[in-house]
Amino acid sequence: MDIQDFIKKHKATWRDLEEKVAFFRKRPKEIQGKHIDELTQAYKKVSSHYAYLKTIDPRDEATLYLNQLVSSAHHLLYQEQNRSSQQLKYFFQSYFIALIHKRRFFIVLAFLLFTLGGAFGAVSIAMDPLNLYLILPPEMTAGIDPEQIGEGHDQISEPLMATTIMTNNIQVAILAFLGGITFGIFTVYILLFNGLIIGAMAAVFWQAGQTYMFWAYILPHGILELAIIFVAGGAGLYMGYRMLVPGTAPRKYQIGRAASESLQLLLGTIPLFVIAGLIEGYVTPSTTLSPEMKYAFALMTLALIVLYYVYGIYKRKEMAPESR
Repeated sequence: MDIQDFIKKHKATWRDLEEKVAFFRKRPKEIQGKHIDELTQAYKKVSSHYAYLKTIDPRDEATLYLNQLVSSAHHLLYQEQNRSSQQLKYFFQSYFIALIHKRRFFIVLAFLLFTLGGAFGAVSIAMDPLNLYLILPPEMTAGIDPEQIGEGHDQISEPLMATTIMTNNIQVAILAFLGGITFGIFTVYILLFNGLIIGAMAAVFWQAGQTYMFWAYILPHGILELAIIFVAGGAGLYMGYRMLVPGTAPRKYQIGRAASESLQLLLGTIPLFVIAGLIEGYVTPSTTLSPEMKYAFALMTLALIVLYYVYGIYKRKEMAPESR
């Protein structure tokens, strides 16, 4: 596209960002969360325009103009977002959910890969129980005994267990995220393998007639943990996708942007991992809670996740720029 045509096409967007920059400078006391959101969206659009023009003619007047405009917006944006309390509120209230919604295709794909691994693991054990020793590591198979499910939990140190489990789950999420730099191949492996383990274990307890008890000990923490792993896995898959398909903007810019979004998705899950670790350390091994109460707790967890997602989408729409 000719530079003049490009300028004509996007001039209104640049003027919009100019107006937002002027608003932030002249009326700082009136700035609200929705204004930060609007500035962020406009900044991202104009940044992509600047990156495009820079590859064509870095000395053109339009390129220099966009460089100054983007720099001004960047300074104002991060000046506002560095106010920690406001930044955290904005991130978890709407931005994190908006990122999840934006990358929902890759998160659903992560769920499907995990489910595929789980189905393969279950079918493998159903066909031949000895396949368990081919699927699971020796140290894991040695500790599986359906007849002893729930035994010995009263002797476990809950804080230590919660810390250990939380650390392990964070490691899985980080590996699923970092797998993106392998074009998503390692992320696919992590999702399939973890699904394989769950599917194989579920099949073992099903054959022993302990399915009800098995899921009573898995679901209270598992719903939240798996949701988080799907988000982290989706982040890794998206980063891998952008490495393969950078789009129309320069590859370096697109990959950097994808890595930034994916990292924000991962960071957003860390507080949720703390909650999941506490649940698995205190609720799951509890001998005073009946299986029915644990199922009820799992349903409550699922309901809260759905409500959080719906609330985040609602807040995002509420903060969305008004149509011009």
